[in-house]
This record gives sequence, structure tokens and C-alpha cells, in this order.
Amino acid sequence: MRRTSRVGGLRDITRSGDFRRLYATRLFSQCADGVFQASLAGAVLFNPEQQTDPAQVAAGFAVLLLPYSLVGPFAGVLLDRWRRQRVIVISNLLRCLVVVAVAAEMATGVTGIPFYATALVVISVNRFFLAAQSAAQPHVVTPATLVTANALSTTSGTVITAVGGALALGVRGLLGASDGTYAIIAACSMLGYAGSALAGAGFPADMLGPDDVERSSRETVRDIARGLVAGARHVLERRPTAAALAAIGAHRFFYGISTISLLLLYRNYFVTDGFFRAGLAGLGQAFAASAVGVLAAAAITPAAVRRIGKPAWITWVLVLAAVTEVVLGTPYTMQTFVPAALLLGFVAQASKICVDTIVQETVEDDFRGRVFSFYDVLFNVTFVAAAVAGAIILPISGKSYPVLAMITVGYALTAVGYATVTRRQRRLAAHPQPAAVTA
Repeated sequence: MRRTSRVGGLRDITRSGDFRRLYATRLFSQCADGVFQASLAGAVLFNPEQQTDPAQVAAGFAVLLLPYSLVGPFAGVLLDRWRRQRVIVISNLLRCLVVVAVAAEMATGVTGIPFYATALVVISVNRFFLAAQSAAQPHVVTPATLVTANALSTTSGTVITAVGGALALGVRGLLGASDGTYAIIAACSMLGYAGSALAGAGFPADMLGPDDVERSSRETVRDIARGLVAGARHVLERRPTAAALAAIGAHRFFYGISTISLLLLYRNYFVTDGFFRAGLAGLGQAFAASAVGVLAAAAITPAAVRRIGKPAWITWVLVLAAVTEVVLGTPYTMQTFVPAALLLGFVAQASKICVDTIVQETVEDDFRGRVFSFYDVLFNVTFVAAAVAGAIILPISGKSYPVLAMITVGYALTAVGYATVTRRQRRLAAHPQPAAVTA
């Protein structure tokens, strides 16, 4: 693979056939995710946006996000022992099989624990797939093009998931809302998962890593526990990684409380005012604005990183989040919340692109599976923690000036703390202490 010292652009990465193949596995898979998730929209438990009580919203997000979080760190150890090419292929084939069971349950009206258990298997395997995909990314692009590759991959994944959901809703509009229709939609997601598996099968078995790892046909509990400890030590030894994960964890918590507040406001507080709609239609406007922010972040972040670097860009977007909360959040009107959703979507995506890249650059390949699985767990758990906190401190209306002030101050403190830590890290890197003094 050709190496270059300059920071490459979109044209550089799309010339790589290996990147295009890995990119295809993501697009197929996440389009299928959108279709499958839309098929679950009829089940209230899988649609927290339809809830009106903060506790119900928190419970819905907990069911959606926590199951993988319980096994994610253990799965990460396996990602560093198993060939990631096989993980990509087998995880998609497994989802095809489980989707058959989910579709059958929908068609026959099966509800309760059996239905939720099989549906959550598909969701959990998806997180496993995405962690493997992120860990494999540095194997198909040069270090100089990693930021651009992450910007394209993660943003395209978000967009194509929405496209899959829209396609599924179109099918529901044609066939009508019924158990049979939802079963058909769920079954259609198998096409995307099969396409992702087929694209992944084109890679040589060892191409996506992990490199130089002793593989065992049988992993004991002790082996997995040792792998977890080694992964934790590896993160702590790489301070840029630890600082970036801490920053995005804090961001995810405050972003989560903002999201819960937004759901409650549109359901219980706002009233339709001309173009600006309340209820689910208004939520659609806010989410559409957020999607525009995501796309803007993908376009702007690579250039911003080239100019000021990833740590500085993370700091500035966190400052932007604090300003957005206080300036556009304080009026508590739909006219200001829609642009606020756009800016917060921009912050969320810009920070994630940078943190993904920092992890890929600073973590050794043999540990990337564990670290990305931990990253995924952190991403989910902090959001669920935010939902629980919102259930405790937010009123049913979603309007609370003290909570808004807490979020604003939280973003500001996170920006200051991250800037301080990264500045100190750069100073130490530029002027290393003698070994005796350091000890």
C-alpha cells in the first residue's frame, strides 16, 4: 500500500480497493440496520421516542443499549484473538439467521421475552461488527488519510441507516401497518447483512488483523480476564487515548440529557407553530437538522484537523456545545431548538471522528478490538446514565433551567479539562523528563 506523508483527502482513500471493500461492508450492514430497526418500531419498547414519561424513556434506552454493554469488553478480547475478516463475515451471517427467527415471531404475534431476546441478539451482534470494522480501518488506509476515512465511514453509516429506515417506512406505507408487514420488512434486512458478508469475504483472512497474535481454538474465562486487564493497562499507558475517551464519555452524558429533554419537550411542552411542528413531526425536524450537522462535521473536520490538530478541534467543538446550550437552549422554543439540534449533531460527529482516529493511531493493533469494544460500551453506558439522570432531574415537560445550566457548565468544564490535559501531554512530549526524575 502506497504511503505518503501528507494528509490525504477523499480521492486518496477512494482509490484504495481495500478501503472501498471495507466501506461496502459498513454500508450494506448499516442500511440493513435501518431496515431492521424500522421493523421494530411497532414495539413500544424499541421506540423510546414514543414514551411521554422520563422513566419510560430511560427504560427504553436501557433495553436498547445495555445488553451489548454487558458483554462488550469480553467480546473485545475475542476481537483481538480472532481474525477480523472472519468476524465481519460470520457476524453478518449470524444476523441473517437470527433475523429469520425475529421475522417469524413478528408474523405469528410472539411477544415478550422470546421476541426481545432474539431482537437484542441482532442489535448486540451489530455492535460487535462495528467494533471489528473500526479496528480494521487502519489496515486499509494510510495514517495520513485516517481522519478522512473515519469521517466518510462513520457519517455515511449514520446516513445510510436513516436511508434504510426510510425505505422500510415506504414499504410499510405501501403494505399497511400489520404484523405481517413488519415481518416482511425485518426479512428484507437479510439482504443487507448478506451483502456485507459477501463484501467481507473478499478480503484475505489475515489482512484486517490482528497482527502477530497467538490464536487459540479455545478461550478460557481466565484468558479473557487477562485480556481485559491487559487492555485496560494499554489504555492507561496511552494518555492521549485515555483523555480522548474521557472527553467523549463526558460529552455523551451531557448530550444524552439534552436528547431526553428534547424528546419530552416535543411530546409534552411544545405546541405547533406554523412550520415548526410539535410531537413526532417536530422530532423529525430536529433529527433532520441534527443529520445536517453530522454531514457538515464530516465535511469540515478533516480540514480543521489539518489546521489545528485533533485535540484542539475536540476542545473547540465542546466549547461550541456549551455556547449552543446557553444561547439557543435558554429560550425553550422550537425556533431555536432546531438550529441547536444541528449544532449539537455537528459537535457529536466532529468529536467522534477525532476520537476514533486518536484511538486508531495510538493503540497497537493487538489491542484495538478490546479498546474499541470498551469505547462502544462507554458510548452506550454514558448515554443510558444520562437517560437515568434525566428521569430523576427532568420534569415531564422536559423544561428545566437548572438542568440546562448543568449541561452548559458540564460542557465548558469538559472542554477546559481536556485542553489542560492535552496541553500538558504535548509539553511533556516536547520536553521529556529524565528517567530518574520521572520515577
